[in-house]
Amino acid sequence: MSAPWLYPTVLLCIYGFFSSLRPSEPFLTAFLMGPDKNLTEREVVNEIYPIWTYSYLILLFPVFLATDYLRYKPVLIIQAASYVITYAMLVKAQGVLAMQLLEFFYGVATATEIAYYSYIYSVVEPASYQKVTGFCRSVTLLGSAVGSLIGQILVSVSHVPLVNLSIITLSSSCLAFLAPWFLPMPSKSLFFHQSESVPQDKTAQELPDKSEDGEHKVPLDANEDTTIFKEKRGGTGGLVEVLKALGADFMKCYSCRTLLAWSVWWALSTCGYFQVINYAQALWEKIQSSKEFDIYNGYVETISTLLGALAAFSVGLVKVPWAVWGELALCIFSIVIAVAVYVMDTVRNIWVCYASYVIFRATYMLLITIATYQIAANLNMERYALVFGVNTFVALVLQTLLTVIVVDSAGLGLDIFPQFLIYGSYFAAIAVIFLIAWLYKVATRSSADAAGVQSESAENETDSSSGETPIPKESSII
Repeated sequence: MSAPWLYPTVLLCIYGFFSSLRPSEPFLTAFLMGPDKNLTEREVVNEIYPIWTYSYLILLFPVFLATDYLRYKPVLIIQAASYVITYAMLVKAQGVLAMQLLEFFYGVATATEIAYYSYIYSVVEPASYQKVTGFCRSVTLLGSAVGSLIGQILVSVSHVPLVNLSIITLSSSCLAFLAPWFLPMPSKSLFFHQSESVPQDKTAQELPDKSEDGEHKVPLDANEDTTIFKEKRGGTGGLVEVLKALGADFMKCYSCRTLLAWSVWWALSTCGYFQVINYAQALWEKIQSSKEFDIYNGYVETISTLLGALAAFSVGLVKVPWAVWGELALCIFSIVIAVAVYVMDTVRNIWVCYASYVIFRATYMLLITIATYQIAANLNMERYALVFGVNTFVALVLQTLLTVIVVDSAGLGLDIFPQFLIYGSYFAAIAVIFLIAWLYKVATRSSADAAGVQSESAENETDSSSGETPIPKESSII
């Protein structure tokens, strides 16, 4: 008999692969500014691309509520449909307004990613979290790598028109659209759909799980009306009550120190990651112009994504006590990312820049997969969408601020090289934050251990003075 996690995981992997297979993506700007769309640089950069950022940010919270209300699966179908609409418009639509509408639908698709990364935790057991996290994230990276490779080969070797890459991307999105329909429907969600009988939650209350470092996971108290709204013969909690529960659960979730650490890294680093990948091609163009030299951006994207997929897959196979070494690991890997960005900025050699970009992306993909698993491991699975929605929202807010201050002409409007110097400094600051967090954790544990030893010594002295022979512990007997 097959494992219960296998069927939904395979379907999600199929969906993730084909929805991420986009040969047109490395050449999107060239396509929009080429003869097919005939748009100017100002229209593409200043009028069309910003719509994605704004729509993503605005839609994220409503999509989160819809994800919970509809119980994940319908939102996955909406995401798949949004990809189809996006690339159909990319092939057929013309003009600035049409491309802005395209960016809006792409914003819908990216905002609904929360359903993809939270669905699996609603249908599999916690013991399988690490395994399915590695599978789902690595297969999406694999799809992206294959798409980039196909695009580069078709352009460099076969010299196909760029519109053909968009047609291939649309075909892949249509294939992906089929998979979510066959996924099993989760029986309940966090706020809107809760059954009257929740024996598994009661068991969890009586025997609370613990995380790797002995700390309790974020509990799910089925008796708290502010947290759970049970269905009353098909009824659901009202919006006001749901918003109150969101606030209550937000406080509970982020009171867990381990979860808070990984969430802070998630939000801070994702902001910087988006900025680097958004402007990496502009940096490469500055170092070596595509008008004078052959460029290999597609190959670089392929290699970096494949290494990221390999790193993500390895997370499901390697056992590391992240609860003990988590903050230190985040510090060390953030230093690696910061150095990679600094090298991209300061060494004006295209091959060194390419290599640093590969290291940057692979390291981030490794850590974000670990963060995904660690957050899920320290949560009741029904709170997963809430935490990841908040983390993504914070990352988007920070990204918007960083863009306005550093990139936009209304702010500093810096050249590309000073921009990357700031991004490298940004990741260095993240490393310092988690170094401090790790030192604080070590000092706190040392103080707690010392206090425990003193307490045990005092108890032994009391037992000796009373004439009683202390009973040895099992470990000392062994």
